Parts: sequence; structure tokens; C-alpha cells
Amino acid sequence: MAFNLPAVSFDFDAFSPVLTRASFESHYHSHHASVLEGTNALVADDRALQGRSIEEVIQIAARESGQSPARQALLFNASQHWNHSLYWLSLSAPNSSRPSQRVRDLIDRSFGSYAAFEDAFVKSALGRIGSGWVWIVKDGDKLAIESTGNYDTPVAHGRHALITCDVWEHTYYLDYKNNRKVFVRNFLEQLINWDTLEARFDDEQSSLDPGRA
Repeated sequence: MAFNLPAVSFDFDAFSPVLTRASFESHYHSHHASVLEGTNALVADDRALQGRSIEEVIQIAARESGQSPARQALLFNASQHWNHSLYWLSLSAPNSSRPSQRVRDLIDRSFGSYAAFEDAFVKSALGRIGSGWVWIVKDGDKLAIESTGNYDTPVAHGRHALITCDVWEHTYYLDYKNNRKVFVRNFLEQLINWDTLEARFDDEQSSLDPGRA
């Protein structure tokens, strides 16, 4: 069984100048490919993990991460594989995606207004000290914004994430240096894939990577 580097539905040049091809190639082919390789190597050595989806692997690793260095390493790699897989789905070419009326109503019900939603998202991103992720998660019939540090993931905590913004510095440093605020603002204003948010709000069951035999 092996997990897979997800195919992306866009050309890396389509995001320039908001994010450049150099940023994407380094992120996708180096960072994501590395944690995928680590995940597959660790899963291959453990018969108890065979046939499990990436979500199941993460949940097992999270429960048992204090028991062995191998489980901690598995959690590190598998979580980052899942997080990155959702990040690619969270992107659309600049200015190509708009929230439907249903999503706008959902935002208003959850945050009071679209402006309040944006402010809360940026505040969460800037409040994350060091590396991490900002998430839009399903919270009953509403949305909520959460942040996790380093390789932590909502999957390990039973939360259903709809969208993520990767705020590890390697995501944006080539294009923005250390200006996380501008990157996150651009993510919200130009890159976020609203179709992914709406589709995942209605689907809490499908796996981002079920693996293959």
C-alpha cells in the first residue's frame, strides 16, 4: 500500500505574481514529496497500518505517538501529507473563485460579516508563532477558524477541516520574505477556493488519500 502525491488542477504558472512557479515547485516537489516519502516508508514497515486511509493512519499515530519514536515520526509525516493535500485543494487561480450566496450566508451566520471573517482569519494567522496552519473548520451548522502549530492537524482532534492556509515560512518566503500578513491577505482575497469549502462542508466522509494496495 502507498499514499500518493495529489494531482493538482492548476498549472504552477497560473498564480504568478501572487505565488510564483518557484514557490510552488519547491513546496510541492520538495516539501510535500519528502513527507509523503516518509509516510510511505513508515507505513510499509507496519502491517497494522496496511489498508488504512491517511486519516486513519493519523488517528492511530496520534493515539500512540507517546509510545514510540516511530509513531511520532509517522504522525509528523502523515499529518503534513494530509495538511498539504488539503492546502492544494484550498487554492484556485487568482480571482477565479467567488463564494456562492450559500457560503456568504454561512459566513455571515458564523462571523457576523465577511469583513469580520477576514479579520479573524488574518488575526489567527499572525497569532501563530512560528510554523503552522490556519483552518476553516465545520462547527455544527457554522464555520470556525482554528490554528495549529507545526505539523498538528484537525484530523488528530476529530475536527473536519474545509480549507487551510499553510503559514510555514517555506510557503511564502520566496515571494514575500517574512511578510506573512500580505501573503495571508492575498490568500483570502485572491486564492481561496470557495468551491472546495462548500463541497467539503457537505462531505465529512471522503478521504483525501485512501492509499492503494
